[in-house]
Amino acid sequence: MDIIVSYVVPTIHVVLCLFLIAVVLLQTGKGADMGAVFGGGSQTLFGSGGAGNFLTRLTTGMAIGFMVTSLILTYGATRTSTSDLINRLPLAPAPATPQGAGPGAAADLPNAGDEPAAPAEPAPPAAEAPAGEPAPATP
Repeated sequence: MDIIVSYVVPTIHVVLCLFLIAVVLLQTGKGADMGAVFGGGSQTLFGSGGAGNFLTRLTTGMAIGFMVTSLILTYGATRTSTSDLINRLPLAPAPATPQGAGPGAAADLPNAGDEPAAPAEPAPPAAEAPAGEPAPATP
């Protein structure tokens, strides 16, 4: 089915487009009959009366074919593209934020207020427990 939508339908579409242009250019305008009224010779390819009906039906058929192939090409183009650029992008890691930084944590930042920040106290060393006993809880 993809071969038909990719190669055959576009070829038919272009041929229909060219034939539609040729059929429209072959038709006479609405004011062409006025020249015959005043004695001008009317030389037509399909005779005096039969050209209008035949060319009108041919134009209608070409236009319908052009619209149908346009819809088929549109359906084929939207059906084949199923991937999304966003889904193919690699995930970037989130930027690291300092501890305590977040909404409303401006008072914890150094130089945020008038007084200098106090130095951080080191954490007390963890007591080592023997292998079979659980570690004591720290307050």
